[in-house]
Amino acid sequence: MNAPDEPVLLSDDRDGIRTLTLNRPHRKNAIDALLWRELADALRATARDDGVRALVITGAGGAFCSGSDIGTGEDIHPRHKLRRLSDVALALHELVVPTIAKVTGVAVGAGWNLALGCDFVVATPESRFCQIFAKRGLSVDLGGSWLLPKLVGLQQAKRLVLLADMIDAAEAHGLGLVTWMTPADEIDAFVDDLAGRLAAGPPVALAQSKALLNDGANATFAEAVANEARAQPGNFATADSGEAYAAFAGKREPEFTGQWAVPPPRGQERSDSGDRPRGQERSDPGDSTRSERADR
Repeated sequence: MNAPDEPVLLSDDRDGIRTLTLNRPHRKNAIDALLWRELADALRATARDDGVRALVITGAGGAFCSGSDIGTGEDIHPRHKLRRLSDVALALHELVVPTIAKVTGVAVGAGWNLALGCDFVVATPESRFCQIFAKRGLSVDLGGSWLLPKLVGLQQAKRLVLLADMIDAAEAHGLGLVTWMTPADEIDAFVDDLAGRLAAGPPVALAQSKALLNDGANATFAEAVANEARAQPGNFATADSGEAYAAFAGKREPEFTGQWAVPPPRGQERSDSGDRPRGQERSDPGDSTRSERADR
C-alpha cells in the first residue's frame, strides 16, 4: 500500500500541460475513496486554471486503472460512494481543455470508462480493456452507458458490457475505443508531442469545437448549425483569429493566447482600482498615485 506520506494522485504542470497520475500501483491504480475525492478536486482545479491548455491522465507502475477499489470496505450507503464517481465523470466531461488518456497495462471497469471520458486514448499494444462490471455483479458506471453507445453503437456496447470480455488494444483500436496505438517505449514521447500540439492550439476555438462536438451528438442538424453560428463570433473576438492570418501571411507558426481582442466601449474602460468607469474611482486622500493613473 502507499506510504502514509505518499500521495495517491500525482500532478505535474509543464508548458501548459497538466499530467495527473493515479498512484496506487500496488492495486494497479484501483481508485479508493481518497483517490476518487482527490481526482474530482484535481479536475475541478484544472477547470479553474487558465494556465492549463491540455490534460493527460495516466497511471503509475505499468497499469492505467483496474477500476474502483471494491476491496476497501466503507460503512456508508452505496449512493454516497456512487456520488464520488459521478463527480469525477462530470468534472472530466465538462473540462473545456483537450484531454488525453495514456493507457499502459489494464484499463478495467470504471478505469476504462475514465479513459473513454477523455477526448483521446493512446495505448500500447500490450494494453487490455474490460467492462468488468457484470463479472462483479454490478451494472456499468462512470458514464459508460452514455459513452459506449456513442462510440461503438448500441449492439457493440451491449456486447462489451453484458459479456464483460477482456479485449486487447488492437480490437479496441478497431472499434474506435483507442485513438492511437503506439509501442510502449514510444508512448511517452507520442503523448508529449500530442499534448504539446493541443496546448499550442487556439484555446477558445478548441473549447468551442469540443463543446459543439459533444453537444452535436444529441442535436438536430439545424440545432448544430445554429450552435456553430453562435460560437464562431466568439472566436473572431479573440486575438487568435488575427494571429492565425498574420502567421499565414508571414509563413510562420502562430502563437495562440486566447486573449479577448475587442476593446470596451469608450468611457467604460475599467481601472484596476475597482469596477467603476475611469474617472469615477473612489478617492483615496492618502494616495494621489491612483488618481493620476486613472487620469492617464
